[in-house]
Amino acid sequence: MKFKKIFFILAVSSVIFSCSKDNNNSVPFDAAKQALDDDTTLIDYLKTHYLKENGGGLDTITNGESSLMNDVRLGVQNVLHNDINYKLYYLQENEGATVSPSSVDSIYYNYTGMLLDSTVFDTSSNFSWNTLFSPSTGRGFISGWQYGFTNFKGGNVVMNADESFDFVDYGKGILFIPSGLAYGNIAESAIPVNSPLIFEISLKDVHLTDHDLDGVLSKFEDLDNDNILSNDDTDGDGIPNYYDTDDDGDGKLTKDEDTNGNGNWFDDDTDGDGTPNFLDEDN
Repeated sequence: MKFKKIFFILAVSSVIFSCSKDNNNSVPFDAAKQALDDDTTLIDYLKTHYLKENGGGLDTITNGESSLMNDVRLGVQNVLHNDINYKLYYLQENEGATVSPSSVDSIYYNYTGMLLDSTVFDTSSNFSWNTLFSPSTGRGFISGWQYGFTNFKGGNVVMNADESFDFVDYGKGILFIPSGLAYGNIAESAIPVNSPLIFEISLKDVHLTDHDLDGVLSKFEDLDNDNILSNDDTDGDGIPNYYDTDDDGDGKLTKDEDTNGNGNWFDDDTDGDGTPNFLDEDN
């Protein structure tokens, strides 16, 4: 199966950024039903395709090859997004060696994006840095990336003899994204409406961000581990923890609640009630 590559006048990375457009369809769109339809479509794809050896890409099973569905490296991520349940599938050719990003962290990556019929709609041959989602601008990659990249880690830096550097043991794999975590019922360039998408990705490095400079990396202020940092607000002041310099509202800055000074805010619990000081207004 040969891939058909489509080139755009727009910058090559523009298609994977999320955007909003007016949808003038007169018939109400049923996102929950579409999520179920997409899952059926993705499962059918995973059952009828396989990954060639040595980076040979995806292809249709024609001679009894073992399917993606039977690949032990395939995982499924259950995502609740805008009150709709989605299943995002990912295949870890290599998980990576260092840390995984949260939805608000920066990644050093490249990718190839394609439709289920193998049409390549976008690609990035060079690696580049970008933030998965920027709260300050409200701009970011499609939700499928914000969730999917969390299943991979960056690599280790190696220095070359000429003093250049590269990465080894970095994250590499494939994301199988339902349309509701991509562009939904809106067409985007060469992507038709309600299209599940496939991305072959490599993740060489991750930069974890401390947005409020309180000493606790934003990744670890996602207390319910749903990869949505905006809904974690311990003191209920309307400022999510990852932007709040006093998470528990006790009048003491979070950066000053690492009482033992070891750089770990989660093991400081003065009153022994099981809640770390920086999340406990009565400690």
